[in-house]
Amino acid sequence: MSEHICTSHKSPLNLAILHQCRIHFFSLSNYAVLCVCLSQRKSSTVTNILYGIIIIFINMKSALPCSMTLVESIPLYLKYESNATFGIPLEQAWKDLISQASHSVNVVSFYWTLTGEDINVNSSTDIPGKDILQALGELPSRNISVRVVSSVPTVKTNSTDLKILKQKGVQVRRVEFGRLTAGVLHTKFWIVDMKHVFIGSANMDWRALTQVKELGVVVYNCSRLAMDLHKIFQSYWVMGKPNSSLPQPWPANYSTNINKQHPLLVKEGNISSSLYIAGSPPTFCPPSRTQDLEAILSSISEADKFVDVAVMEYFPTTRFEKPHKYWPFIDDAIKMAVFERKVKIRMLISCGRDSDPAMLPFLQSLASMDYPLHHISIQIKLYIVPVGNQSDIPYTRVNHNKYMVTDKVAYVGTSNWVGDYFLTTAGVSLVISQNTPHSPVNNKTLYHQLKDVFNRDWHSEFAVHLRDLGHNPDCALSPR
Repeated sequence: MSEHICTSHKSPLNLAILHQCRIHFFSLSNYAVLCVCLSQRKSSTVTNILYGIIIIFINMKSALPCSMTLVESIPLYLKYESNATFGIPLEQAWKDLISQASHSVNVVSFYWTLTGEDINVNSSTDIPGKDILQALGELPSRNISVRVVSSVPTVKTNSTDLKILKQKGVQVRRVEFGRLTAGVLHTKFWIVDMKHVFIGSANMDWRALTQVKELGVVVYNCSRLAMDLHKIFQSYWVMGKPNSSLPQPWPANYSTNINKQHPLLVKEGNISSSLYIAGSPPTFCPPSRTQDLEAILSSISEADKFVDVAVMEYFPTTRFEKPHKYWPFIDDAIKMAVFERKVKIRMLISCGRDSDPAMLPFLQSLASMDYPLHHISIQIKLYIVPVGNQSDIPYTRVNHNKYMVTDKVAYVGTSNWVGDYFLTTAGVSLVISQNTPHSPVNNKTLYHQLKDVFNRDWHSEFAVHLRDLGHNPDCALSPR
């Protein structure tokens, strides 16, 4: 049905589509199909009215049974205590999403390197990546539509992943972000069957499964969230056409009714959650879409007790724009929270062999504010993944997470906290607030899982206070 509606008519809307809408209007499983088809069509008054009616009707229904799961990759040979909290392995989550697919898989990733050969490395640790590549390549033979969006520019490799997938029937587009925004497509997400969603730090890279520490969220059976994320996917897909240009403004069918002001309300058992997807850069966000920077700043400014941050890179500047510019928005929000409201700040910043030492003075500046006597608490640690005998694999053994937990919300994103990522580079984030009755089941919420994971890492042997950092060959920020 979906292929018939989406491809067999060239007019914006016609009687055949209206007939299908009338037949399937009361079937929840077809809301996604209707909205996808309408979103792929040129804007028209009738289209927009029908789309609005569908959304209103959906919002009148009781909350969908969405379920959320924290997913992680823990690098090989990184050992924690036996009672530590862990998310579901990322490899398992991706394979589960592929196995559940019945009609569509849409994937966005900055780059693709799912085999060791892609980066001229011979390592058996690439086997999980090869398995994922094979599984995705088999989907078109099962009449499952697979669409992939990647970035131009991207990481320079010898990767043949996308060529292999195209040969097997996968549709591939590359968005020229360098031309469109002077940035890159740094987003990483999946949409499966317009009801399951993955958002996280992991690119389609075998190292993300075995050599790099990653974190994300899978949301199951949540068609309204998937439809909303699909609007972002569709904006990339359209911009992936040759000689595309950014619309000003974006057509109405890219607008959203799910944002910070009007989050999606869902219920899982006795757990009530509100969530929304934020995006960047501004040129890819219609006015109704909460921007990623706003999501971060509001999460910090609304915190009353604590803000825990885990990101790979932190710069209150631009790094790729020339000349570099001072960009203090997140830095100022953190300082205001700790100074004016006495919010306790903990920041877990990654340090690996490829980290930029220029980050150090900015971290030291923040850490210098720590003054317990005046109830000003800001602590910064560096998370260092031991390289061990994996030194022959480039750009690995690093904590690639991008998330935040406050006393109010959980935030899981795809962007480093650097100016360019909110000005010119594409990314998304999922912001979640959860209310639960007081019971042991609380610890099973995604919010509490994320909180436990942060505490696990903060108190681990791999986290070193900035002030205690000595020489460490696995950390480029350490004294030489």
